[in-house]
Amino acid sequence: MKIRNLVHLITLVVPALFLSQWKANAAGPANVSAGTVSLKGTVKFQGSVPASKPINMSADPSCAKQHSSPAMSQEIVADAKGDLQNVVVFVSEGLGNRTFDPPSQPAVIEQKGCMYAPHVLAVRANQQLEVVNSDPTLHNIHPLPANNREWNKAEGPNTTSEETFSREEIAIPIKCNVHPWMRSYVAVFNHPYFAVTGKDGSFELGTLPPGTYTIKAWHEKLGTATQQVTIGANETKRVDFVFKAM
Repeated sequence: MKIRNLVHLITLVVPALFLSQWKANAAGPANVSAGTVSLKGTVKFQGSVPASKPINMSADPSCAKQHSSPAMSQEIVADAKGDLQNVVVFVSEGLGNRTFDPPSQPAVIEQKGCMYAPHVLAVRANQQLEVVNSDPTLHNIHPLPANNREWNKAEGPNTTSEETFSREEIAIPIKCNVHPWMRSYVAVFNHPYFAVTGKDGSFELGTLPPGTYTIKAWHEKLGTATQQVTIGANETKRVDFVFKAM
């Protein structure tokens, strides 16, 4: 009797298991990705590039002697092809209510040769920012935000300080009260979809979820340009920006 009951149970259960597995396979994998997209492009300057001006560092001889030739202003930096540096390109709309944890690695801005390097930096909200004084002279770092806490820190030679910005803001001017020619900008974002153009004027915003996005490009002197782009699953698209002399 017991053997007969066991055979009957197997007869019922095994087909049910096969049916369940067939349904799962027919439905496809449980965690199928909707696909990711890559967004890249370039930023150009149209017209005659204004000549950079030499910076007078005579007020602090320790600054001037670190340069074999005069340091030049960095307000508009572009090559002969018009490739424009120091442009912040970012997603301004389209991410909805997605949230992102700040990275564990710090961002770094350096005071070297009595200049800020990089001239334009982009960071995440609440990401640690390390300010490094690599010079043999006193500096201070003084951000002038509109949407974040203002702070002003003196830094002796070869020292490092740490701070954060808690809210999104594009972009915060940074100055040194000791050396008035020193100026930089820090853009702060709540998400990771941003880039700062380098020497070739190019940028890439990484892997975005499919969707429709507003993309902005910000430059300290040339203003802001805006484009909208719709990108599908597993698609790569280009967005190119052109700035003209104002």
